[in-house]
Amino acid sequence: MTSSPWAATSVQPSRGSCEAARAIKPVRFLAAEAPRLPLPDCSSPGSCRCIYKKYDDRRAGPRREDEETGIRRYFDPTKERRVKRGRRRSDT
Repeated sequence: MTSSPWAATSVQPSRGSCEAARAIKPVRFLAAEAPRLPLPDCSSPGSCRCIYKKYDDRRAGPRREDEETGIRRYFDPTKERRVKRGRRRSDT
């Protein structure tokens, strides 16, 4: 079975879980880098009921404006958008 190098996981605390698990709930880790359960700071490691939630990708939500709004801005590849001179001395 081939898995994606970007496969991710997060810790999903259950009711009554410790503060350590609730603190990292929104964090996605690469699957290979996920913390082991029970967490080292778990206040009740003998009865820990936390689980991993799996994701195809570590990134969450839309990352670009057009992914969020569905509206793609027009880009004219023939128009030069740089108007200032470069930062190097050799730029003229």
